[in-house]
Amino acid sequence: MKEFNVVLAGVGGQGTLLAAEILGTAALKDGLNVRVSEIHGMAQRGGAVTSDVRIGENVLASTVMDGQADVLLGFEPLETLRNLKYVSEKTLIIMSDERIAPTELAAKNKAYPSMKEILDKIHRFTKNVVVVETGKLTEAAGSSLTQNTVMIGALAASGKLPIKKESLLETVRELVPAKHLDMNAKAFELGYESVKQKPKTV
Repeated sequence: MKEFNVVLAGVGGQGTLLAAEILGTAALKDGLNVRVSEIHGMAQRGGAVTSDVRIGENVLASTVMDGQADVLLGFEPLETLRNLKYVSEKTLIIMSDERIAPTELAAKNKAYPSMKEILDKIHRFTKNVVVVETGKLTEAAGSSLTQNTVMIGALAASGKLPIKKESLLETVRELVPAKHLDMNAKAFELGYESVKQKPKTV
C-alpha cells in the first residue's frame, strides 16, 4: 500500500488525540509505516482539534495535503464541515451526530445548523458519508467518554482502513485506562456493528 490518509476532526475533550494514537499504534502492530501529526488547534475542552494519521510506504511527512484524505473522521458535525478542505469525491466521511456548539455561534447569536444543512454542504464534496449515532451508542456502552472508541469501531467496519480489527482492539486495551476497558471494548463493537448493519452512506 502506497498511501492512506485519515484526518480526525473534533473538539477538545472528545478523545480525538487518543483515537489518533490508537490508529497509529495499531498500524505499527501490523508492520505498516505510519506518521501521526502533532495536534493542530487548541486542546482545551471545546477548542477545535485535528490530527492526521498517514499510513503507507510512500508516507514521509505527517500532515495530509488538501484534498488528499481517504477518510475524514468527524467527531463533531461543524468541525467536520470546517475540515472539508481535505476532502475529495473519493473521501469517505464518518461523522458523529453529537453536536457541540462552538462559543462563536453564541457570541454571534447564530443558530447551530441543522443536520440536513450540514449534509447538503458535505455532499458538494463527497457522497460517501456515514453518520454515527454516537450519543445512543455511548449510552449503551456505559459512558459518554467512549465516543472515540465508537468512532474507531465505525472506521474499522468501513472496510477502508488498512489495519486489522484485532490490532485496533488490542491497542484500545493497551492505551485505555484499565477501569474503563470493558466499556471501551463494548463501545468499539457497538460502533463497528452500527456501520456493518446500516446502509453505507447517507
